[in-house]
Amino acid sequence: MSRKEVKTELKRARDAIKNKEFKEVLKHCKDVLKLDKNNYNAWVFIGVAASELQQPDQALAAYRKATELEPEQLLAWQGLANLYDKSNQADSKAELLKVYQTLCTLYEMSDKTKWLEVSKKLVEIYQSENNYLQVARVFQKLIQVKEGEEGVQNLELLELWMEMTRVLQSTVEDQDNETQQHLILAFERALELTVEVPSEAHRSLSENYIKFLSKLPHEVVKLKVICEGTLFLYPTYFYPLEVLCEHYMKTGDCSEEAFHCFSRLSELDPGNSVAHFGLGVKALLEKKYEDAIRSISLGLKQRCCSVIGLCNLSQAQLKMHRYSDSITSSSQGLKLSVGKCDDWTRNLQRLKLEALVRTGREQDAEEALQILAQISNVSKDPVLLALQGRALLQKDYREEAFQVSLELLSSHPGFVEGLTLKGLIHVAQNEHNQAEESFLEALSRSPENGEIYFLLGHLYWNMREETQRDRKRSYTHLLKAAKLDPYLCSVFRFLGHYYRDVAKDQGRAIGCYRRAFELDSTDEESGAAAVDLSMEQGDMEGALTVLQSVTETAAPGSNKWAWLRRGLFHLKIGQHQQAIADLQAALKADPQDWLCWECLGDAYLNRRSFTAALKTFAKAYVLQPTSIYSLYKTASIKQILGQFKDATVAYKQILKQEDYVPALKGLGECLLALAKSALEDCLDGRAIYLIQSSIHYLFRAVQQRPDLSCLWKLLGDACTSSKTVSPNQARVLVPGALCGMHPLDQSFKLDHRQLLTLGERCFGRALKLIPKAPSLWCDLGLNYYYQFRLLSSLPGEDPQSLLEKALQCVKKAVMLDSSNHTYWNTLGVVALTKGIENFALAQHSFIKSVTAEPNNVVAWSNLGALYLKKGNIEFSHEAFKIAQSLEPLYVNCWIGQAIIAETVGSYDTMDLFRHTTELSTHTEGVKAYAYWVCSTLLDKSNRDSGLYLYNIVQMNAVLAAQVALSKYTERIQVDPDAFIMLGYLNTHLQLKKQATESYHRAVKLLQALPYTEKLSFALRCYGCALSNDGQYEEAMHIYSSTPMEVLHDVIGLALACFRTGRLPESILAYEKALAVASTEKGKAYIFSALALIQHRLDSLVNAKTLLFKCSMLKVPVPESLQSLCALGLVHGDLTLASATLAELLKMGEPIGGAVEECCLLTCTLLALQGKYNEVHREAARAIHRNPGNSSLWALLSRLVPQYCPNKAEGGAVAGCVACHASFSLGKRALLYSGVNHLASGCHSIKDRRQNALKTIQKAVLLCPEDPAGWAGLMAACHTENTVSLLRGATPQREGLERALMTLVSEKVKGLQEEDGLLAQALEGWVLQQAVTGFKQSGQYDQAEALCSQVLSVSPEHPVVFLMLRQVQCEHLLLSVTGNNVPPAVMNQLSAAVMANHTSVFAWHWLAEVYRSQGLLTQASMVYRQSLQLASQLGDYNGKISSLLRLALMALIPCMAGVCVSEWQDLVLEACTEVLKIGSSPVNLLFQALLQFFVKLGGRETRRLLERIVYNSPSGTSETVLSVARWYLLRHLHTKDDLEQIDTLLMVGLEAEDTRLLDFHRRLHPFS
Repeated sequence: MSRKEVKTELKRARDAIKNKEFKEVLKHCKDVLKLDKNNYNAWVFIGVAASELQQPDQALAAYRKATELEPEQLLAWQGLANLYDKSNQADSKAELLKVYQTLCTLYEMSDKTKWLEVSKKLVEIYQSENNYLQVARVFQKLIQVKEGEEGVQNLELLELWMEMTRVLQSTVEDQDNETQQHLILAFERALELTVEVPSEAHRSLSENYIKFLSKLPHEVVKLKVICEGTLFLYPTYFYPLEVLCEHYMKTGDCSEEAFHCFSRLSELDPGNSVAHFGLGVKALLEKKYEDAIRSISLGLKQRCCSVIGLCNLSQAQLKMHRYSDSITSSSQGLKLSVGKCDDWTRNLQRLKLEALVRTGREQDAEEALQILAQISNVSKDPVLLALQGRALLQKDYREEAFQVSLELLSSHPGFVEGLTLKGLIHVAQNEHNQAEESFLEALSRSPENGEIYFLLGHLYWNMREETQRDRKRSYTHLLKAAKLDPYLCSVFRFLGHYYRDVAKDQGRAIGCYRRAFELDSTDEESGAAAVDLSMEQGDMEGALTVLQSVTETAAPGSNKWAWLRRGLFHLKIGQHQQAIADLQAALKADPQDWLCWECLGDAYLNRRSFTAALKTFAKAYVLQPTSIYSLYKTASIKQILGQFKDATVAYKQILKQEDYVPALKGLGECLLALAKSALEDCLDGRAIYLIQSSIHYLFRAVQQRPDLSCLWKLLGDACTSSKTVSPNQARVLVPGALCGMHPLDQSFKLDHRQLLTLGERCFGRALKLIPKAPSLWCDLGLNYYYQFRLLSSLPGEDPQSLLEKALQCVKKAVMLDSSNHTYWNTLGVVALTKGIENFALAQHSFIKSVTAEPNNVVAWSNLGALYLKKGNIEFSHEAFKIAQSLEPLYVNCWIGQAIIAETVGSYDTMDLFRHTTELSTHTEGVKAYAYWVCSTLLDKSNRDSGLYLYNIVQMNAVLAAQVALSKYTERIQVDPDAFIMLGYLNTHLQLKKQATESYHRAVKLLQALPYTEKLSFALRCYGCALSNDGQYEEAMHIYSSTPMEVLHDVIGLALACFRTGRLPESILAYEKALAVASTEKGKAYIFSALALIQHRLDSLVNAKTLLFKCSMLKVPVPESLQSLCALGLVHGDLTLASATLAELLKMGEPIGGAVEECCLLTCTLLALQGKYNEVHREAARAIHRNPGNSSLWALLSRLVPQYCPNKAEGGAVAGCVACHASFSLGKRALLYSGVNHLASGCHSIKDRRQNALKTIQKAVLLCPEDPAGWAGLMAACHTENTVSLLRGATPQREGLERALMTLVSEKVKGLQEEDGLLAQALEGWVLQQAVTGFKQSGQYDQAEALCSQVLSVSPEHPVVFLMLRQVQCEHLLLSVTGNNVPPAVMNQLSAAVMANHTSVFAWHWLAEVYRSQGLLTQASMVYRQSLQLASQLGDYNGKISSLLRLALMALIPCMAGVCVSEWQDLVLEACTEVLKIGSSPVNLLFQALLQFFVKLGGRETRRLLERIVYNSPSGTSETVLSVARWYLLRHLHTKDDLEQIDTLLMVGLEAEDTRLLDFHRRLHPFS
């Protein structure tokens, strides 16, 4: 190819580049290179095309080839520049730098513009590589080239110099000296070329130049020059000054020029931090440490990270001995200077070390030693060595410190710090003389050292020779120390001590203490001393100022002393809330300070926060158990709160330590308060004991402080408080020294009169101490008044003079204080007393009392009593009404209203008297209410009236009156009427012994009085009470002592004779009663009683004759017919019983207790007639007629498990109703309910709340003496054990059989006399239950041993013998292989059953034994015998059980496929007989099973099973239902009735019948 062709291809390649056909370019270039391998343009074009085709390696190779061929050509170099510029590889920049350098060389001579562009790019590369020197050189060359151009302007050059400064000024720290010089030149040339001066641009450029020079320590001269020049041009511009000041601060320049600069800066910018730093340093040098701290702190607020500022601040704080602040400042500075090792860091470290050493705290000394351990060459630095010695001394390392001092003084003899350290060591070792020598030597070398003067003064203060001269010597040195170092807090503290303790100049002492506290706010001793002295001097404001200054800035949990004193200050001036807050803050600082707790308790107490105060004093007592004050305050607060018993305990605890008079007084007051409370509850015996104890403790107090009037007054109150006690109970032991009897060291028992006289003397002694105390005159008057009342009740006494004294004393009290309403009221009471009866004075006094105090309920009540006494009912009612409105709980006004109601004949009388007994036990109100209750009870005609139902029944009047009257008779023991009423109420409440005692006391009182009719009535009541209590012999004696003219006396004697078994005498008495009786009804009752006696004498004919006589009377009584009916039932005369019951029912609907008796007779008759289903229905009908009769509910609950066990759940409900309706019936009804739970199978697994065990446990808890309850509990435990065994669990109540059986045997002993048959039945039943329990648990040996034990006591006991044979047989069956019983054993078993032939259960057991041996015929015969026996005995359950067992026995061979017709007939026969007696789900199940096995797919089978499954009554056994569902499923499976199967499965699922569901899965595994 020719040269022309090469040009053609290159042209085509160039055109392809224009058209962006880069592959064509490569093709054409390759063709060129085939002709000319060194063609420059072809290689360049290849580079361009490869670059555009993203083939950088090929492009790079092409460009490099081109540059190698012609290095002077630009195209290839430009291509390389573009290629490297786009590349991201690490080595691209280095190659690009070389390319730009080559381009600069090529452009420099050819194209200045291109050269300038490439030079700027070259600057960027140098700058990115931090090659600042090359940047500066490039800029220098640029500027030189620019200057060489013709016509260049200064503005263009200025822009280049400015650009150079902008690029380089931000990296001054990283530049070398040449670069920095280039930059200095750039700033200077730029400033020279700046035309507008002054201007903003020039100022900004100057600022940048100053900022640049400030970073160059060696260019200080130029810095000062430019700063001065800038300040000259811009006088208000403070930045140059700030830079200069920073330079002076860093260099530590303290020249006048520097301080002048600081001042100028402060004038231009008052808030400038650097100016503040400079001024602070100036003040520090001038020893104006407070100004220094203030200025530096202001600077640090703006520049908190200034190490220099923190260093100077730490130094100033150290000079002022603010060591904690100095440590904080130096620590902050050290944190900021981490990694630096300049002088400022070392200074900060030394400052921190010195501050740590001088704090005197051990932990700070430890920290100082740790810092020193990190510093090398400590031993070469005397200052550090001295600090180390002091730190060791503070840690009490005296030997080490001594070695450091020796080392320090050997290396630096005469070094002041070394001598000071040596002296301190001698002080620590109590070597005062040596310490003095060391300090004096140090002082000689440093005579202006205030610390050494202080140490000498402190040394002289503590030296042993405590003489005035030594203290003056100490004072002299302390004064010198204060002058040399006025910021040393300790100096002023000791000067304060001197002025306070030695010079007795309290004013100067306060000044010194305040100065010490101002210097060191943590100096608690100085602050506390300043406050205490100020408060002593009466300067409260000054003390409060000091305290406020501390507490306002105090951190939580600090400055306890200040909070405590401020709290006490507020407590003193009565600001209790603020005092509490302050004392709480003090306790945050020290929660273990018991004194502070006591102060807080006082604050709470003054604020009336008694509960908080109580807890606070309790805490103080825990912290300090020896503090009597805490215990006393606790007791006094409890006394204030009315917790007198607890207060008494606390006071006695104090008295164990010492005879503390306030505690004795408080204890006496508490005991007296308890005595008054006991008197209000009529607990007179306890009240007398408490009064005696109160007098004892108060007399102990009087013995120590006889000058205290309050103690004598309390003694008088204690003696007088026995005023309401019965005179025969008021016997008090009093010390002989108090009552004036000899010997003085013994105690004498004073009666009521002597005690009141002693109270009079005590009040007189108190009046001698305070003659013009009106309260004492009033108390003395009341004492005379109570003496008058006492003597008025005694024969042969003339107490009128006492009443006159009482009147005069109360008048004296009114004269002394006529504004006190109590004194006026007392005067009225005394004036109203019989013997004076000055009604005008009394009225005037009461009116004055209510005028002085309108809310005076006592005076209003007394005024009402006055009007009532004068017969003015209207005024009396108004006065009592006002009293009621003022205080509804005051009993006297209610008694007054009740008396008014009684006077006017109001129906509210009884209710008002009842209300008085609820308010308080007032003798008048109690007796009146008891009278009204007894009167209402005696009136038998109003029992159905609303008034009776409300006043007696609803208000529980009998019990309320009995309780109140019991208290009355305890106090008033000479009132026979009260004892008669109390006996009547006790009789009504069935409190037999209490009734007997009440009547007995009434008889004794009446026998001493001439009231014969009342005595006869009391004897009659007494005899009746004795009979009710079972004391028949005594009753006969009492009745015999009566005139025997009243029917009740004769009948009572007859009944007592009957009870004692004297039947002939009883008959004679009843016959005499017939002669006395005046009514037909009375004679009928007597005939009935005679009939009962005849029946007891086994004279049935005479008994019937007498009862027939009763029925033949004109007005027969129901009781005689009931007796006749019961007689017929007992002797099996159903005709007589039926006829009598019919006559009884003709008399009308029974009422009261007759309802239950008639129902019981009817149910008994139905049971004897075999109508078992009618028994519970009759009881239910009776309840329907009388739903409120709890006895009928209890009867129904008792009958259901015996005659209708399938409705036992209803029986349980009936028992619960009876239990809630009547408390007396509730005990037995609850047991009936538990038995019903047993009959219904309600155990704890079925219902955890309502089950047999829990119900019977409640019954036993209510009546633990009832043996039937314990027997029921035994059955309930057996049930729970059985349920656990059936569920596969371990029984939890095993092993209780013997214990419960023994318990029942003990309880039935008390039942023998009342019902021997029941006791015998219970013993037999629990024995059988115990044996059953042993057998169930497999303990046959225990069961056999138990039976043998009983037989050893009662050999002729067929029931026990039968049980023994049963146990032996069952044990034999379990042990013998094949379960075959020998014939001889079978004969023994039969003989045992025949010996106990009246036991249906025994026959059942024998039948089961025959059945187990395969002797079905014999078993059938035995079952028939048991059925016959149950019919004879009228045993409903026995008949049902016998028939069902017989049916089951016959059904078993039918189910086994041995369908002999006789077994089928036997099943049908037994089931039919059961249906005649009543419905039974078990019976229906047996019929259904018989049909199932006779005809599996029959309709009758399905009908019977569905009847059981779907239509069974509630309460049906789940076992019966489950079996029926199982067989119904088999039947439906045979019929393939899927729809009915689904229905049955839903029923089974609801009942959780897992057995049915498992069976279905087996029948239909794929369903």
